[in-house]
Amino acid sequence: MLKNKPEHPLIWLWLLPAGFLLYLLAPVLTPFVIAAALAYLANPLVNRLHRLPRSLAVSLIFVLIFGLLTLALLILLPILQQQISHLLTRLPTYLTWLQHTTLPWIQQFLPDELPSLDVSLIQQALDQYGQQLGNIASGVWQMLAGTGRTLLYWLTNLLLIPVLTFYLLRDWQRVTHGVEQLIPRTGLATSRRLVQEADQILGRFIRGQLSVMLALAILYTLGLWLIGLDFALLIGIFAGAVSFVPYLGLIVGLVVAGIASVLQLQDLSGLPLVILVFGIIQILESVILTPRLVGDNIGLHPVAVIFAVLAGGQLYGFIGVLLALPVAAVGMVLIRELIRRYQQSTWYHGTPTCN
Repeated sequence: MLKNKPEHPLIWLWLLPAGFLLYLLAPVLTPFVIAAALAYLANPLVNRLHRLPRSLAVSLIFVLIFGLLTLALLILLPILQQQISHLLTRLPTYLTWLQHTTLPWIQQFLPDELPSLDVSLIQQALDQYGQQLGNIASGVWQMLAGTGRTLLYWLTNLLLIPVLTFYLLRDWQRVTHGVEQLIPRTGLATSRRLVQEADQILGRFIRGQLSVMLALAILYTLGLWLIGLDFALLIGIFAGAVSFVPYLGLIVGLVVAGIASVLQLQDLSGLPLVILVFGIIQILESVILTPRLVGDNIGLHPVAVIFAVLAGGQLYGFIGVLLALPVAAVGMVLIRELIRRYQQSTWYHGTPTCN
């Protein structure tokens, strides 16, 4: 009789120390999570080359992806560094205009008991450290080199991510098959169906959202450059990068671009053009980009996306932000399954259903 006793509690029992171990190892899991995400995103491309040997197909996709990333960094980083250096050079001029023109105009609408804002302190700090801040690459290197452990950590991650991505991508089918062998046979069919639903939602969302982010970064940069904004590339890339949270790229980009326009022109004449650029791009995103690249019926509501990202960042920091959307997609599938089973149960109908 004992041998027929269900063993499911034993299965759940070992998950507790495994989860606690993952929590303790969270600081070193970042390269593995990034590599797994890159392998997951690239796996459909490798599957399209199914006529080639798996290792050869992975090598071709691997070289293509990391080659494009390297090329983009080589092109963009010098331009971004130049724009940041230009911004730091112009900051004293902007601060002087703020102190002598903008702040007096603002303070006439504020109560007299509020202390006046003194921008000269910021300007003195910038004048004191302007030479060190002027060279961004040198400053970052000095910051990293200040602690050998931090430098070693980042270098190790940079070397590990491509290596881990290659091996995970090459053995992706073996890894997924191994995970499938751990699932109890009685729940295999249900588990496969749930995994397929989660993969469909997650794959369409992440791949589509990355495409939308890239398209928005290009459109923001091009639009701001056409209206003559000095830091168009810097603002465009930043607004596109944070657009994975719905409407965050629009709000942050509009605010930053508006402030940059006011500081550059030292009046409000450029604000209508900035609003026009972001308005047109928002219409393009809503009507064309998101419906075509992501889809409207993927099951991840914008509110769920925002909550997942904020909750992941609050609980586990950067690693939590990376895992937020996968967990949200899987959670959405599980919630749907629970609702489906509830609606088929006697609790919902009130009377037993006949088979």
